[in-house]
Amino acid sequence: MRVVTSLVMLLVAIGSAEAQSPEPPLSDTRIAVHTLVREDVFAGFLSNDMVRFARAERNIQQLLKDRPDQRGNLLAWTGGAALYRSVLAHESGNNGEFLKLLQAARTAFAEAAKETSGNEAAAAITGGSYAVFADRLPEPHRATAWADAYSNYSLLWKQQGPAIDKLPVHHRGEVLGGLVQSAQRTGRTEEMAQHLDRMLTLMKGTSYEATAQQWKDNPASAATTRVTCKACHNPGRLSSTLASLQK
Repeated sequence: MRVVTSLVMLLVAIGSAEAQSPEPPLSDTRIAVHTLVREDVFAGFLSNDMVRFARAERNIQQLLKDRPDQRGNLLAWTGGAALYRSVLAHESGNNGEFLKLLQAARTAFAEAAKETSGNEAAAAITGGSYAVFADRLPEPHRATAWADAYSNYSLLWKQQGPAIDKLPVHHRGEVLGGLVQSAQRTGRTEEMAQHLDRMLTLMKGTSYEATAQQWKDNPASAATTRVTCKACHNPGRLSSTLASLQK
């Protein structure tokens, strides 16, 4: 499964200028919904480009109408967007809006997980979203967020684990990194060590090896050091996809 993974999707470097961001052609069903919305979503929380983030939100809602076969994946993106909005509401001191948006995020994630098709990336989007934003939530909500991150990474491992060595570097690093961090943050020390050993073996010679070794030397650092994506999604970028379709 090569669609999206944790910081899946979440730590790619994206320019915020509209010149670097073509208008997503929503009517082109050859293009995955992830490719159509991902970069605008990331632009919001990586570059604080809320114009593009709002475009992503609008496009997700339109795609829910136009591509019902992708409902599960799109609901997961809806949940991720609402989770980020909830974080912004909390950080601006609007507790009522924060609680409303957090519940909307949880509802969307839960509905995405219930879909029986068109949700192959839901666990990655959900787990990655919680991993990115859990520590920006108020303290009483963090443990639940990390527990949800762990549950989704565990599901992702069940789906991808048997073939993890065959996945691209980015996907391997994000899945294993998410497993290590969510296990550490939920008190699963032994499980964290197991996944960390896998990460050191499977990510040897890649940009993820140094982070894994840091976690091995100092397990507590997994609570604060994020997996840094070095080569995320380039084949799946919208501009690259559009160029390939024009050939």
